[in-house]
Amino acid sequence: MWKRILIPLAIAVPVLGLLYVGLWMDTDELPSPLVGEQAPAFELQDLENPGQTITEEDFTGDVAVVHVWGSTCPVCHEDFPHLRTLAEEGVKVFSFNYRDERPQALQWLEMRGNPYDRIAHDPEGEAGMEWGVYATPETYVLDEDGTIAYKQIGPLETEVVEEEILALLD
Repeated sequence: MWKRILIPLAIAVPVLGLLYVGLWMDTDELPSPLVGEQAPAFELQDLENPGQTITEEDFTGDVAVVHVWGSTCPVCHEDFPHLRTLAEEGVKVFSFNYRDERPQALQWLEMRGNPYDRIAHDPEGEAGMEWGVYATPETYVLDEDGTIAYKQIGPLETEVVEEEILALLD
């Protein structure tokens, strides 16, 4: 008789405990195991100049922002004013054009303007996967030697740019 009560109870208590803990977790913050690590190596074509190659070494040397976007991303355009501001302040702004067709990406940039110093074209998303991209947009801050210092998942907000990204760039 006691087995009928104890076995379901032994299963239900841990499940309820996990559900309770899950209620208090910040679902907007996904941890990135790459923060504090060297940016993963890649070799991709330049979006605007397909005869040129871009590697992770092109993203190092200065503190820089790396933005991951795609022309099919419904909110990626929201980041452009922030990226333009950073570029105007002398920040190196690089990007991955992620899982996108070159003609659509170039048309998208033509319509919105191009805030980037260099754009690596990642049509298959292979480099993005190595960088831990969940979905576009995502933004990284790299220090001078190419270590990932920060990762933002989702669109940039003024508060994030001012309190997180600019603080790292100083």
